[in-house]
Amino acid sequence: MGRNASPEQIKGAYRKAAVQHHPDKNPGDHHAEEKFKEAAEAYSVLSDPDKRARFDRFGVEGVRGAGGGTGFDPTQFVDFADILGDLFGFASGGDTRASRRTGEDLKADVTLSFEDAAFGTEVSVPIQRYERCDTCRGHGGRGGAVPLTCTTCRGQGRVQYRQGFFAVARPCPDCEGSGERIKDPCPDCRGDGRTRRARTLTVAIPPGVDDGARLRLTGEGNAGRREGRPGDLYVFISVAPHEQFRRDGVDVVLTWAIPFHVAALGGTLRVPTLHGEATFDVPSGTAAGRVFTLKGKGIPRLDGRGKGDQHVLLTVRVPKKMTHVQKETVEKLAEAFGSESGTPTKDEKGFFDRLKDFLGQ
Repeated sequence: MGRNASPEQIKGAYRKAAVQHHPDKNPGDHHAEEKFKEAAEAYSVLSDPDKRARFDRFGVEGVRGAGGGTGFDPTQFVDFADILGDLFGFASGGDTRASRRTGEDLKADVTLSFEDAAFGTEVSVPIQRYERCDTCRGHGGRGGAVPLTCTTCRGQGRVQYRQGFFAVARPCPDCEGSGERIKDPCPDCRGDGRTRRARTLTVAIPPGVDDGARLRLTGEGNAGRREGRPGDLYVFISVAPHEQFRRDGVDVVLTWAIPFHVAALGGTLRVPTLHGEATFDVPSGTAAGRVFTLKGKGIPRLDGRGKGDQHVLLTVRVPKKMTHVQKETVEKLAEAFGSESGTPTKDEKGFFDRLKDFLGQ
């Protein structure tokens, strides 16, 4: 890395060296520990514009402290959290008090019919959640008294502990990381600033949702402690199976059995769809396993741009019991076609092959 390296390049180089030589990854390795110290020491100089200017002008002597070193303070490891992230458990550089005040997210399960998932609906979702305490107006103190700053952490919500040659920040044990303490808690919420209540929410389900979909309702989770931001409510959707239809993305699959005389002679079929009945013509000599597609008869797309299709997979229905007249008619038909027991098909795929092709198996 050259002398004109940017702050981003310096930060990247330090992160790489810190991860490689961190004591947690190299237990008992004193050489790695020294390398880690050197990397942190170098970063403490190069990341500071004043120190870097003195180093560029005077070299090591320009940043050397009275004790002979460069003036590196091990407590700066706390400030390196934004570089190392939570890779080794460092505290984040954000506002820990705000994160602890944020309300918890909630989950609710909803089961929809096949049609409601396709066309959308509104459902009532009963939940139990924490809401702001009316007695203390969410402050947590009796009569609405506001909390006092924690004297242990001085409102920071965390305290530093020395571990070897560097320091680690942890949540304050006295205020549990909130940075505040309540002298006289509210009798209704016991200082939490929240009380538990039952609610029933009306949730709009958009057309086209599928089984396993998840809806997020921002701000409908638990209220945050002491006027903190509320959490969210996640609605997990299950779709009940349909007696006739099967879903494939935005397409619908219908397996439909036709009489063998329709397959042989052809005819017009009337089949159900999600949008009402539809008709289409079946040509003579239609083999079992043939698929007919009805455009636009499927599931509405979530983005509102049209609908999927419905695919009708035909099978041939052979009656198990026949009347005397039907049996005589079939026997005459057999005589007309001959008494062959069957031959292998070369030009057309069988029903199961067609079914596998259609289902993508």
